[in-house]
Amino acid sequence: MADLDSERRADDGIAALRADLVDAGYTAAAVREAWGPLADAAIGAGLPGPARTALEGRADALATACLLFFLGDPLPRKRVDAALPRVGADGLVALGLASTADGVVAPTALIRPQDFADDRGEGEWLIASDLDEAALRGALPTGHVLGVGGASLTLAGLQLPAPVGRVLDVGTGCGIQALRARRAADGVVATDVSERALWFTRVNALLNGVDAIEVRRGSLFEPVAGELFDRVVSNPPFVITPRVAGVPQYEYRDGGMAGDELVASFVRGVGAVLAPGGVAQLLGNWEYRSGAPGLDRVRDWVSSSPVPLDAWVVERELLDPLGYAQLWVRDGGTAPGSTAYEGLVDAWLADFAARGVTAIGFGYVLLRRRMPESAAAPLARYERVTQPVPGPLAPHLAEALDAWDRLAVLDDAALAGATLCVAGDVTEARHHLPGAESPSVIELRQGGGFARVVEVDPALAALVGACDGELPVGVLVDAIAELLEADASALRADLLPRVRELVFTGILQLS
Repeated sequence: MADLDSERRADDGIAALRADLVDAGYTAAAVREAWGPLADAAIGAGLPGPARTALEGRADALATACLLFFLGDPLPRKRVDAALPRVGADGLVALGLASTADGVVAPTALIRPQDFADDRGEGEWLIASDLDEAALRGALPTGHVLGVGGASLTLAGLQLPAPVGRVLDVGTGCGIQALRARRAADGVVATDVSERALWFTRVNALLNGVDAIEVRRGSLFEPVAGELFDRVVSNPPFVITPRVAGVPQYEYRDGGMAGDELVASFVRGVGAVLAPGGVAQLLGNWEYRSGAPGLDRVRDWVSSSPVPLDAWVVERELLDPLGYAQLWVRDGGTAPGSTAYEGLVDAWLADFAARGVTAIGFGYVLLRRRMPESAAAPLARYERVTQPVPGPLAPHLAEALDAWDRLAVLDDAALAGATLCVAGDVTEARHHLPGAESPSVIELRQGGGFARVVEVDPALAALVGACDGELPVGVLVDAIAELLEADASALRADLLPRVRELVFTGILQLS
């Protein structure tokens, strides 16, 4: 009974806090307007000074919320009570979001507005997380629970949009992926090894009035052994960290395993918790060892899964060991030029050298449990795509999977009988040498999706240009063969595999 009473009080306290923040007008747009574009850019660079300067002299509720919850500044108790009349300073303390001493309220967590958009519309969340380096004015503690960062937003933009039943969020952190998943799911189970992370996930679900998010403590798939999910999402603690004394082990980024074994374990094990046809999406790092491509290592992990999986792995970045070490040493709050910085970088480099690591890849992993009755060839796509993408990739990923499934049941004869259209975001570019009548290079440029640029020959360019949903592919190929005075059968054998690729990548669409 005592636990139920405390839960009700927490629910009431969070509801009061949310109402206060709504009354204060504490939204992402209002915050940006309050301190202006320069200060907003400085915040993104970890420099809160300009924002504090912009808010000087203001005592309104919005400015108070910005200082207290966005920047993590201690404020006079009277000011907090006036700005947040429902919850007040005592309520924040009871919720574990602040401490008080000598008439001053010091936040113990940040609460920041985060706007979002998906195929269901636009909205905004309030996301609570631990104080960051700027608020702490120093290095992060190892138990730090991260707020919404670039990786979080990337994965949120990758989540497939179709409605599903149950979703598993592995390594939930502050719960941002669970909130995003719940928009398409009947229910979400969010897991983490950190009790504090699970606490933040509960707080954020309450702050945003989102139900049906269940939290469980444990590593990887241990908390859900024997259960099946329609979708699994994970921004796991994939950072490769040396296992030596003196190197901090941050829970939010370090899974406690050597090298890239955390991601390997996820890939090998996720099939057991996926329902047939279920999809897992995660971010990860993988090592290049002794010159062997990292994507080949991921391919081996997929092959070693006891459950057959489709796989689409996209490597987005590649860092050398020094660049990787510097990135993550700085991320922990250790400043370049210090003795500690040099020692940590040396530890990373020694760890990589011990395994023969020559580079570290980062990218997106999409895995799908194959249907038992499927006779189609598995999807096994491992590629590097490093160019900037124009927007969230979730719709494109969903369309590509659908295209793969439709293509899988079409042999070459059936594909030749299909009609195709050029996607609306595709343009063609032709490059000529000065004075030349014929182009030396023909490119198809994709405006959406992965913004691919595909070089094509005149025959394929002619076929794509003629795809308007009217005539079957085979008829078009025969006409092009006659025009080019080529053998129609040989041209068909050459073009159809490339047509399949253009359909999968979204440049052509099945009518």
